[in-house]
Amino acid sequence: MTANLPVPRVVLGSTSRYRAELLRRLLPDFEQIAPGTDETPWPGEAPVARALRLAIAKAEAAAREYRNALVIGSDQVAEIDGLVLDKPGSAERARSQLAASSGRDVHFHTALCLLDSRDGRRYTHIDHTRVRFRELDPAEIARYVEREQPLDCAGSFKCEGLGISLFEAIDNHDPSALIGLPLIALARMLRGAGIELP
Repeated sequence: MTANLPVPRVVLGSTSRYRAELLRRLLPDFEQIAPGTDETPWPGEAPVARALRLAIAKAEAAAREYRNALVIGSDQVAEIDGLVLDKPGSAERARSQLAASSGRDVHFHTALCLLDSRDGRRYTHIDHTRVRFRELDPAEIARYVEREQPLDCAGSFKCEGLGISLFEAIDNHDPSALIGLPLIALARMLRGAGIELP
């Protein structure tokens, strides 16, 4: 715990409704801000490095707007054999991503940064999740995309919803990380920064 400092407010540096829903599991009250971070990948940047860089950048950008706050930044990068699967943005691209994932392992790197703007301390964590997709036929993929519209999700699925039906297995340490915010690590960071949980 940081000594002699008031209990800070908590700020989520993200407009993601998925991350906000997850954070509400830990905290009923927090603020949410769009960090305005440039998410353009750097040439030759490894997926895990990109996730961590953007999580830190989001926290730092949001922290510039808040003093005496604990600011959370998070980013997730999905990959198949080093090829990044960005948010599809369209049904056609979502179907293409899921077809490429069929019968294969997809790796998700979910990075977390908690920045204490009271003293500049920074805590980081990376969660690695392996998702094994079952063999998917085109009709299954089309039905899934039509029903759930996962156009704003890396990897083109929502594991908290119908997307779970696409998998054979999930291998990770924190199931919340696959949705976009590793709550086990975040709870540990918040306790270390003076927030009482539970």
